[in-house]
Amino acid sequence: MTTPAMPDRTRRIPPHVSQWLAAELAAASTAADPWPHLERAHIVSQPWAWPHTRTHFHMLKLAAKRRDRRELAGQTIRLIVAGPGSLAGRYPIGNTGRTTMRLTEVADVPDDLAQILHAEQK
Repeated sequence: MTTPAMPDRTRRIPPHVSQWLAAELAAASTAADPWPHLERAHIVSQPWAWPHTRTHFHMLKLAAKRRDRRELAGQTIRLIVAGPGSLAGRYPIGNTGRTTMRLTEVADVPDDLAQILHAEQK
């Protein structure tokens, strides 16, 4: 696991990242346990306001579907701060976006996700 350099969030989300996110969110919609897919999507989406916010929206919907009050409250807060945090470049790299991590907790980025983020910079 590594911590990649921050992608250039001033540009639009690169097509390969957008396609990867769409596939990960689609996998979450059919998986027996969607959380790992949503967490991975969250880590990759953080540099861009709309994808980051959209990922939290998917997390919020899942928390509501599962009637997980703690996760529902946490996702509501995260949904509010995700876009502005991405726009300001202030987001905790490697954070899974779940309430199992503190809102500002930083973590290592899995190597495969770091490669996706690193490829964006080329």
